[in-house]
Amino acid sequence: MEGSSSASAPEGGPRSAVEKLSEAVGQRTKALSSALQESHRQRRLLMVIVCVALLLDNMLYMVIVPIIPDYIAAMGSHSQVAQSQGGGGNNGSSNASKPLLLRPRYPAENEDIKIGVLFASKAILQLLVNPLSGTFIDRVGYAIPLLIGLAVMFLSTLTFAFAENYGTLFAARSLQGLGSAFADTSGIALIADKYPEESERNRALGIALAFISFGSLVAPPFGGILYQFAGKRMPFLVLATISLLDGLLLLLTIKPFSDRARENMPVGTPIHRLMVDPYIAVVAGALTTCNIPLAFLEPTIANWMKKTMDANEWEMGLTWLPAFFPHVLGVYVTVKLADKYPHLQWFYGALGLAIIGASSCMVPACRNFGQLMVPLCGICFGIALVDTALLPTLAFLVDVRYVSVYGSVYAIADISYSVAYALGPIVAGEIVHSFGFVQLNLGMGLANVLYAPVLLALRNICRMKPSHSERNILLDEEPKGLYDTIKMEERRSKGRKAQPAGGMEGNSLDSCQRDFRGVSEEDSSDYDYT
Repeated sequence: MEGSSSASAPEGGPRSAVEKLSEAVGQRTKALSSALQESHRQRRLLMVIVCVALLLDNMLYMVIVPIIPDYIAAMGSHSQVAQSQGGGGNNGSSNASKPLLLRPRYPAENEDIKIGVLFASKAILQLLVNPLSGTFIDRVGYAIPLLIGLAVMFLSTLTFAFAENYGTLFAARSLQGLGSAFADTSGIALIADKYPEESERNRALGIALAFISFGSLVAPPFGGILYQFAGKRMPFLVLATISLLDGLLLLLTIKPFSDRARENMPVGTPIHRLMVDPYIAVVAGALTTCNIPLAFLEPTIANWMKKTMDANEWEMGLTWLPAFFPHVLGVYVTVKLADKYPHLQWFYGALGLAIIGASSCMVPACRNFGQLMVPLCGICFGIALVDTALLPTLAFLVDVRYVSVYGSVYAIADISYSVAYALGPIVAGEIVHSFGFVQLNLGMGLANVLYAPVLLALRNICRMKPSHSERNILLDEEPKGLYDTIKMEERRSKGRKAQPAGGMEGNSLDSCQRDFRGVSEEDSSDYDYT
């Protein structure tokens, strides 16, 4: 008995050390999870996760802009070599030694159409899925669709990395559209939900738009340099790794599959009702029109630069990089102006459309890639004005006219982008092939200038009185009866004391600004309950 007890003692020592180590790790994990569950930190982490997801999506979209002409031409030459070798006497042995190459199904004589179809495949699938993804987000919340989108983007990026033919590239591009329909829509809607105050929401959405522009504009030089010096797989492997890490961070920050994800969340307005709203339709049209120049130029400008400027891959990519700075400047200026003059959001959007139109007309006059940077900077500055002014306007329209659930309304915004990026590449390639690059840019500029006055329809939306939505009823459920009566009397007495005689215009402007910036907790009982 003594020998057995003494023999078991050494075994107990290491076992207790392992238990202590596991207990310490468990405590650290609990402390980390509890820290992540704090509302302030969780909101910041979710903001980082959404911004990284938007960055990845736009980098994956734009990373192939400077390399795709050379990439498709190389695959075309490989397919021609395979066909010539397959026509010889030893047909079976040559096919066995070569990798399987799909026969191209695009017109071999028009490279613009090939590239246009490849670019549009992502937006076409995104356009088809967005009505379903918006409804899905409204029903299950924002975290699960964001996680689904990141997982699909990870698979799409890996498919890009190991693609060996046009068919695989087309499948990877379409798969990316599926991931974007969930990740982009749920990410923007999550930001709008976490930042209900209008000034904070403008700032948060402006940061998200800065990440979108950074991903779109840094991706061409990123892809061109890595493609030239490290091979075609390296850009996609880097993006796949970041996508995987972002999904893991989302799982640590929030528990998307818990039952509490849908707790106290009202039922959103159906997407078909939002689509027929005239104000939302005007905003959606502006988002589509302002993105048409960028969507039309992306698949065609590389070939135009190669023909007119004899530009190489790094010059094609470097042309887009400086446009990031005016885009960020446009976001910053619009956020600052919206804080001081929130009733002029429609004017910022109209000004952005006019700048985009003028810049688009300047593109064909450029003779080197240094000159080309100027109109591209103007286009991105105008897009920043339009997006930063009108994306928060969509959330405001939902708050004052419907229920404050944002999945469907930002699915409409994503549909607006997808219309431009689906029709743009195909139509742009056909216009360049039939009419020319100059006519393409003049038409895009004219469309933006003509749509700018349409935003006058939004000039009075700041006077709309916010509806007491189902979500606000849940938040304000505790104060009842006498409390509400006292608060309403206090607000009325303050209003009578503060209102000067004959100051109707000033008061209407103040109420306009207060309504557009959102309702604070102190004003929550100042609305009709009838």
